[in-house]
Amino acid sequence: MSDFQQQDRPGFVEAFKRRFDPAVATAFACIIVLLLIGSFYSSNFLTATYLIQQMKVAAFLGIAASGVMLVILLGHIDLSIPWVLTAGAMMACAATGFGPVGTALAVPAGILTGALFGLFNGIGVAYLRIPAMIVTLSTNVVAQGLMVVYSGGFSPQDSASDAMRWLATGVLIPGVPNAILVWALVAVAISFLLGRTAFGRTLYGIGNNERAVYLSGIGTRRVVLLAFVLAGALSAFAGVLLAGYASKAAQSMGNAYLLPAIASVVLGGTSILGGKGSYLGTVAGVILITLLQSILSVMQMPEAGRQMIYGVVILAMLLAYGRGPRSV
Repeated sequence: MSDFQQQDRPGFVEAFKRRFDPAVATAFACIIVLLLIGSFYSSNFLTATYLIQQMKVAAFLGIAASGVMLVILLGHIDLSIPWVLTAGAMMACAATGFGPVGTALAVPAGILTGALFGLFNGIGVAYLRIPAMIVTLSTNVVAQGLMVVYSGGFSPQDSASDAMRWLATGVLIPGVPNAILVWALVAVAISFLLGRTAFGRTLYGIGNNERAVYLSGIGTRRVVLLAFVLAGALSAFAGVLLAGYASKAAQSMGNAYLLPAIASVVLGGTSILGGKGSYLGTVAGVILITLLQSILSVMQMPEAGRQMIYGVVILAMLLAYGRGPRSV
């Protein structure tokens, strides 16, 4: 072995140790275990058709979890997901009632609705210094009230646009549903944002020590505000896709996504206290939660039992990864 190889090996090992995340590895290992367990319940569990269908279902949760991760990296939490997601879906469908122009603007209208709710969250947390849990829970209640008033307490009659249906159920590449492609694009964008931009580095910095980042001359309030806006927009976008998948919006359609979205993020190794995490881990967490949901459905586990499991998962990951030192 040459002197160069002998000197290079320690550097490679150290780089691998820095990048290796036990939580991400554990999440992928659990995915393999769930696939094996599922194969005992159904012979179709490991078929390509079934796995692609599960990835399609995971795409909606994955997009919502992307925004949740941005907020959790700051050391905050977003509890407005259920009705921001629902509002995005309902407003996108409502836009289709305004003729061809409204139909063309349905998807942007839904995303903008979520961004506005996220702006409200961001102002409350970043500038008014209200705890994120209080602000986002209030936003969720406000969004719920507005949507109930809009729909009169009944299921909305507006239907999804053709573009919404195509994004959620269409196929651009043979064998790969468009929903998976959309999630892949979101994943690339979030990964680039976190790993290659000053905004991403600031997110990690704020999660570790917001005061230190502020004293270094960075406008932390603007970063926190933008993170909540993006989180709201992504939640609403997930709702738009869900409406396209179901061909219409429905009240409370986002209720089932709050705990799974948070659980997906923390399962992937993102510290719920902020400052640590990778999007690859969130992807693993989303797939893990989706497979777990599938197995629980096969086992006919009631919804209350599923919510209890998600709560236990979040608590267990907080105990396992939330108490150690954080680093950028």
